[in-house]
Amino acid sequence: MEKSSVVEIGKQCLRDEAEAILAMLDHVDEHFEKAVDLICNCKGKVIVTGVGKSGHIGSKIAATLASTGTPAFFLNPLDAYHGDLGMLSEDDIVLAISYSGATEELLRFLPLIQAKKIRIIGISGNDESLLARCSDIHLNVAVAHEADPLNLIPTASTTATLALGDALACALVEAKHFQPTDFAKLHPGGDLGRKLLAKVEDVMFTENLPFVGPEMPLSEAIEIVTKGTLGIGIVVENEALVGIITDGDIRRAMMRLGQDFFATKVSAIMSKNPKTISCHAKIVEAGEKMNHHSIHTLIVLDDASRVCGVIDSFSCLPGTRFYH
Repeated sequence: MEKSSVVEIGKQCLRDEAEAILAMLDHVDEHFEKAVDLICNCKGKVIVTGVGKSGHIGSKIAATLASTGTPAFFLNPLDAYHGDLGMLSEDDIVLAISYSGATEELLRFLPLIQAKKIRIIGISGNDESLLARCSDIHLNVAVAHEADPLNLIPTASTTATLALGDALACALVEAKHFQPTDFAKLHPGGDLGRKLLAKVEDVMFTENLPFVGPEMPLSEAIEIVTKGTLGIGIVVENEALVGIITDGDIRRAMMRLGQDFFATKVSAIMSKNPKTISCHAKIVEAGEKMNHHSIHTLIVLDDASRVCGVIDSFSCLPGTRFYH
């Protein structure tokens, strides 16, 4: 096969799968809304089940739901016949996946679920399938065709199902008012979790802070600001924070004052009432405050309202290292 042909087949596959996802927009309707409402009000767990490729997709959907605040796990229908049925209770919901809606192993599992009076949300590509008829709510993931050249391999259909699962999870995040800190609590081992749970005191700069006095001439202050590498000068008087000067303040003052710049006092160009944050605040709070005020740095105060550090926007980004 020619290389150009291989490339074109790969591109066409991606086009077909993209079109399959876009076609799903027509299926996000009142049935989708009812499914979200049912899951949102579920007092138990969401048990996702499916066989073969649908099972692999279901496993990922269960993991996504669990990681976003909806207790969920995957159960293979075959395992249900060998003791795992005991995991289910009346408070649970089953999310059953079969593109054909006629997978024998799954359909034999459904009466066992119904006997426990458990509500079923079915996902298939056929509104008239047996799975659809056995479900309390049915979500249609029909695609025009699969993405492979033979139109046989589960490709576009599994992609559409996976996307629908993500759509359910995203809608539930909104419905349950799931917050970044909630996400972090479920991902404590990850860097994002550490960032969202960590406090300002864990990442703030504390060494060689660029302290300047209000009466200090700018000729001295500019040297301290430059050595500090934070781009600011923290103005304190009698251990109390009274202002801040930035690189921008200094550059503008140099252009405006000319030769008088070096003898001018810090108090003449400083900004009073700089934005601060408690050392005990969460890093995410610091990031939100900086975004709100369109600034890159916050002065950190201790319990006695004394300056104990500085935190910048870089420290609040996921993936950046801790300074301590």
